[in-house]
Amino acid sequence: MKRLHVHIAVDDLAEATRFYSTLFAAEPVVTKPDYAKWMLDDPRVNLAISQRGAPAGVEHLGIQVETAEELTEVYGQLSKADAPVLEEGETVCCYASSEKSWVTDPAGVSWEVFLTHGEAATYGGGAEAEGGRLALTPTGMPQAACCVPSEPAEPAKPSGGCC
Repeated sequence: MKRLHVHIAVDDLAEATRFYSTLFAAEPVVTKPDYAKWMLDDPRVNLAISQRGAPAGVEHLGIQVETAEELTEVYGQLSKADAPVLEEGETVCCYASSEKSWVTDPAGVSWEVFLTHGEAATYGGGAEAEGGRLALTPTGMPQAACCVPSEPAEPAKPSGGCC
């Protein structure tokens, strides 16, 4: 079963950990000096927060899958989404080893699709640019890095109307 992933950059990890622990009536399943993660079933979400120098706010969204079959299914959907896909493959990110790919939606929101294989001793690495954001490739996709989305690519123009 798939799970929504939300990664939020925070200025004060301890304060944010207290807030989300209270909001969801659950303690994080992973805590590190710069990172915390909740694997919630109600709502079914993988909520991660980190204090790693990125501007505070939602960094990126994602879909976490539980099996290789689900990963293949979602990768198939990504290939039909008419957007460039950055296939990162096997990587270490957010204290976990996983396989992942990235896509940017028409509004410029970065999405990752990933299957976690196990824990890792380090946060991960990658091509972080100044300010904790990823540099973009010439096609507007984020360069490979650990759980840090790019500045959004040029968003699609709204078709009119409000909200």
